[in-house]
Amino acid sequence: MSGNGFGAPDGTGFEAALRPVRAALLAAARADAGRIVAEAEQAAAATLAQGRAAADRIRTEARAQGTASGQAVAAAARRRARRAARARVMLARREAYEQLRAAARRAVARLPAEPDWPRRRAALAAAVTARLGPGTVIRETADGGVVGERAGRRVDCSLAVLADRAADAVAQQLQTLEAR
Repeated sequence: MSGNGFGAPDGTGFEAALRPVRAALLAAARADAGRIVAEAEQAAAATLAQGRAAADRIRTEARAQGTASGQAVAAAARRRARRAARARVMLARREAYEQLRAAARRAVARLPAEPDWPRRRAALAAAVTARLGPGTVIRETADGGVVGERAGRRVDCSLAVLADRAADAVAQQLQTLEAR
């Protein structure tokens, strides 16, 4: 007897017997596939959400870094501008001081030509002697002022030195006024 073990010699019984098994397997496969697709969609959605969150964090950090960098660049630019402005002010002050000093020297250079110069020169010599004491050696300078020396001490009242001291005093007064 030929047969398929299901009692049907033509094989139709075998096919008929497998139909419920195939249907069950197919239903199970479809259910598994649906579950796998749903899990994959959930995983993709979670990955996409994580990617978006990471991108948002990166953008936020980049903005913060950009802001911080921009603030640092601006602060550095302000420091450079303050230094440059201070350098210009210092240069202008130095030039003004040099002009004041030159003007003072020109003014005192005219003093020996004035009629009352001998009296003024005598007053300078007396001031130097008073400062250094009796026995001070007074000598006249090339510009018409005087220098006194006694016991290793020296007082210079040359006209150029007096002009420089006057310019220094005026510059100091201006600095004091500016500081207020």
